[in-house]
Amino acid sequence: MHWLIQVKEGVQFHLLAQYLNMDNSRHIKKESLLKSLEQSLGVVTLACKKAEVPRSTFYKWLKEDKEFAKEVKDIENVALDFAESQLHKQIQDNSTSATIFYLKTKGKKRGYQENQAIDINTDEVSINFKELISAIKDKE
Repeated sequence: MHWLIQVKEGVQFHLLAQYLNMDNSRHIKKESLLKSLEQSLGVVTLACKKAEVPRSTFYKWLKEDKEFAKEVKDIENVALDFAESQLHKQIQDNSTSATIFYLKTKGKKRGYQENQAIDINTDEVSINFKELISAIKDKE
C-alpha cells in the first residue's frame, strides 16, 4: 500500500515515510520497555514507568504483537528462574520455611502436600467434606 497525498503545485508529502518513522519510534519504545521489564524482573508497572509507556499500551502490544509477547514470556521465565535460584540458596542456608515451601510445591508427587479436613458439626449433623466429595465422585 502506498500512502501519498497530492498537494497544490505537485508538492507531495509522503505519508509512508511518516508511518515508517512512527513504526520505528514504536519499535524503539518496545525495546526500551523490554529492557526495563528485564531490569525489573518482570514487574510491569515499574518497567512501564521507567520506559515512559502507559500500562494500557504494554497490554495492547502484548495482545497484538506475537514477537513482543514471546519476549515478555522469556523475561517472565528469567524472573522465575531467578526466584527459584534464591529459594535454593535459602534451602542451602538451612531455611526450614523455604524447604517446606519447596516440598509443598515441587514434592507433591512424593506426598509432600497439605490436606485439609474440614468437619462441620451442628447439633444435628456432622459433615466430613472429604467423605462427601468421595461419595459424589463415586456416584459419577
